[in-house]
Amino acid sequence: MSYRYRIALIFLLGFFIDCINIFMSAIALPDIADQMSVSESSVAWVSNSYILGLTLIIPISSWLAERFGTRQIMAASMLLFSIAALFSGLAEHFYDLVLWRFIQGLGGGLLIPVGQALTFGLFKKHERAKISTLVMAVALIAPALSPSVGGAIVDHYSWNWVFFSNIPFSLLASILSLIWMRNETISAQEPDLKGLLLVSLALVFLLLGLSMYANAASKWLPVIFLTSGAFFTLFYIQHYHRVQNAILDLSVIKNTRMGISVWIYHSIPGVFTGVNLLNIFYLQQQLGWSAEKTGSLMILYAIGAFGAILICGRMYNRLGAYRLFLCGIILHAIGIAFLATINHANDVPGLIVAYLLMGIGGGIGANTAQTTALMDFTNEKLSRASVIWNINRQMSFSIGTALFTMIFNLLQQGSISTNAYHLTFILAAIIGLLPLTILHNLKKHAEKICENKKS
Repeated sequence: MSYRYRIALIFLLGFFIDCINIFMSAIALPDIADQMSVSESSVAWVSNSYILGLTLIIPISSWLAERFGTRQIMAASMLLFSIAALFSGLAEHFYDLVLWRFIQGLGGGLLIPVGQALTFGLFKKHERAKISTLVMAVALIAPALSPSVGGAIVDHYSWNWVFFSNIPFSLLASILSLIWMRNETISAQEPDLKGLLLVSLALVFLLLGLSMYANAASKWLPVIFLTSGAFFTLFYIQHYHRVQNAILDLSVIKNTRMGISVWIYHSIPGVFTGVNLLNIFYLQQQLGWSAEKTGSLMILYAIGAFGAILICGRMYNRLGAYRLFLCGIILHAIGIAFLATINHANDVPGLIVAYLLMGIGGGIGANTAQTTALMDFTNEKLSRASVIWNINRQMSFSIGTALFTMIFNLLQQGSISTNAYHLTFILAAIIGLLPLTILHNLKKHAEKICENKKS
């Protein structure tokens, strides 16, 4: 095997580990909540803390690789991931589990951007389609198979083994990094550590406020957290205007294509993450489904998404982003609305329709957003826009989870659980339709570009 394919294999293995870790652990959350006596909104921090660690390390991963060496960082990242996975599985207290999941996210967040940069740098532009195809295949296979595998592990062993099962793969990636890799050169600017601190504090306080609001005996503490998050956001905006190389270049969001793509990513993958987590609890705790059976629904989602991605790849230039977004948003919202019709354990046809529609709509929306977001950027601006896009993608998962678990817990206080789940799904479908109110801006932007080209 040639050197560049060895590096590609290490990157794809790390990417696979990250994907299965996110989706496999979600299926175990009801069992973790029962054993550790925590609510749905609290147990969501098992996922949120991982995504938070992943998000916060991404902006400085290239700088760390330049300073300490790509080989050392790649190997250390998967070793750190392995150690954190071990202690996550051994955790007996909820806050210990959340801490180790955060550390596990730091490990995963180091390997993926560095590995991606190295891999794509070793392949010429006309050869990168092969790697992109492999990345897309991993991104579809892992979410499709890992929830049902994770469910089988939970049903036959315990939730602890969901974390232990990651360790052989991450240790293999660490060993291969040491054996196969050379110390490749990555150029990176000195990181904006003050900006990173402000962004981190803003995100942490906002997520804490959302997750605590519904269950807090007094609303003062979550309101203080939400207010603090808003203030740290304002502090970062002031900081951004004062420094030359702020860690997040907010000017890229002013771009029409990027701004709409950011919103749509929150409204489709972000909303789906929160909805899917609640549906896992609904099926297992209200309807008596097994974890393995619940996890198998993601296979339907992946089938729908795979077909949608194939269509988007062929039809993007012909149909344009506006029509694809319109189709994806509506189909995804209809799929979520179908979940509100599920009342019995044998309502399998409704669940099949719901997950296929969410998969098709989600695949169209997410793939179109991925293609559209960075279309207007080149050179250094492209690098800055890429950082914003990758962080936004991770944040959408955490915000979606925190928002809809909060809504569910608020609704549950005034009605029975089944009605609270159904109302939350209806509200999620409505929220998922909100980007339709600004989608016409994308159409105007495309028409303006066409006019400029003609003139």
